[in-house]
Amino acid sequence: MRDRDVGSTSRRQVLATALSGGALLAVGATGCATGGGAHPKAKPLTTASGAAPKGKITIWSWDVAAKAMTRLGKSFEQSHPGTTVKVVDIGYDNAYDKITVGLGAGSGLPDVITVEGYKLPSYIAAYPDGLVDITDRAARYRTSFSQAAWATVTDTRGHAFALPWDSGPCGLFHRTDYFRRAGVDPGELTTWDRFIQAGVTIKARTGHRLLVMDSREDTTLSMLLQQQGQGWFKDGRVAVDTPAAVRALTLMKQLVDRGLVDFENGWDGLVSATHDGKTATTPTAAWWDGTLTSEMPDLKGRFGVVPLPAFTDGGVQTSNSGGSTLAVTSQSKNPELAWTFMEFLLADPANQASMLHQEGLFPAYLPALKDPSLNDPDPYYAGSQKTMALFAGLVRDIPPVRYTGDDAKAGDIMNTAVNKVLHNGADPAGVLHSAARQIAAATGRKLAG
Repeated sequence: MRDRDVGSTSRRQVLATALSGGALLAVGATGCATGGGAHPKAKPLTTASGAAPKGKITIWSWDVAAKAMTRLGKSFEQSHPGTTVKVVDIGYDNAYDKITVGLGAGSGLPDVITVEGYKLPSYIAAYPDGLVDITDRAARYRTSFSQAAWATVTDTRGHAFALPWDSGPCGLFHRTDYFRRAGVDPGELTTWDRFIQAGVTIKARTGHRLLVMDSREDTTLSMLLQQQGQGWFKDGRVAVDTPAAVRALTLMKQLVDRGLVDFENGWDGLVSATHDGKTATTPTAAWWDGTLTSEMPDLKGRFGVVPLPAFTDGGVQTSNSGGSTLAVTSQSKNPELAWTFMEFLLADPANQASMLHQEGLFPAYLPALKDPSLNDPDPYYAGSQKTMALFAGLVRDIPPVRYTGDDAKAGDIMNTAVNKVLHNGADPAGVLHSAARQIAAATGRKLAG
């Protein structure tokens, strides 16, 4: 069974990062001016030398990811004599400041760094020589990772600069007791239209709203966009006023207009509202399980999970939120050992499965999802539902989205646009049309379609 004491802190940090509107992603705009030091140009890792790597590597990470690597680092040292793996927990709050400074200065970084998937493209763009090109080594694993996760570690040429670690397949967590009292079957929420209809019924019969949205920094729109196979940009062009984007923001406005949204401030507001029973559902990623089980043990037996509603009958019923990667820095003195450890950690089904159960890190590595333990009933959920099996079945369906170095700029503009619609009642299509032109002007990119 999963360790019930993990997941809440790291996932709070994951969501808090998303809520920041991508502020830490500003490296794409400022990274090149960070420092004037000598920038080592790393040689791509091509074919393996054949000799067993020796020596020591240092890895930067934080929270449960650091704990996982510390634990498995000991196993690696035992199976690879003459090696030492040092994991440094640098803390999430300062992690990207440290990484950005090190990349800008060309010094001070360890052999391996942890980078969240949606942030990696900004570093690749801002510091093209900062990370080791692992394309040749990683090619054999391309189809072994989910397409969505693989898209985060490759550039527009298809070159790989990291290996995916965990992912965030999304589903609809729900209060089974509220649905039962309202006479609503959660299994019938196969489209967002039915979701709204159910929300009206649940509110009328139980007094509870349907879901929480952040009152200041939106995270819902990006999830709804990825569900439809796009982000702020599509094929390098500004795509925030596409039919998919209008459809997503219109859905959000309909939820608000029907009185089905409970606005809260940030992560703590979401957790408190969920614990207090203010809402009937939480559409989010598999890692929410760690928050429920560790911070709300008193609600055991009251939750269930179903796939996300789709935009159309038979449409995609998942998305992605969160996920991280490991990359070898060009400053590494031992890139061969760094790669060997990454391969051991991330391309091994048993190790990936152990990190799911002990640290709550949901694998992006598809072979790990065949682990029989994912079919174990989970007593926290109503009817001891096999929740991890449900999420494992959704991973392959996550539409891939390619992030860019301009996502931070776009995110700031889009957050303002979303607030105009949700709080001021503005027309979604008109607001998105204006936002698209603002983003195009700020980034120099062309408009999609």
